[in-house]
Amino acid sequence: MNGADALERIRRLSAAFVDDRGWQNYQSPKNLAMALIVEAAELVEHFQWMDARESLSPDPATRAAVETELADVLVYLVRLADVLDIDLADAAERKIEANARKYPVGAAPRRA
Repeated sequence: MNGADALERIRRLSAAFVDDRGWQNYQSPKNLAMALIVEAAELVEHFQWMDARESLSPDPATRAAVETELADVLVYLVRLADVLDIDLADAAERKIEANARKYPVGAAPRRA
């Protein structure tokens, strides 16, 4: 399954989850953006007191918690894009292309 297909599957599952519970009134772009930020903050919390090297290999419990928070972030992101009728995969591809033009290879020093 390619990335766009995976995002579409998540979009459908999330929309069905919301529809089955009648939560559409709570799924405004404002509320979804706020929920996304809350989940992103919960993700950051797991790395808060680690140095860069430690963050590369968290212990199994932390890794499992990070996985859960990443899923929350992804679900809210996909749901927000769905509510706003934005093709998230297409938008991401366009953004990467724009970044490639803005930051061409060799134009900036590499970081170690």
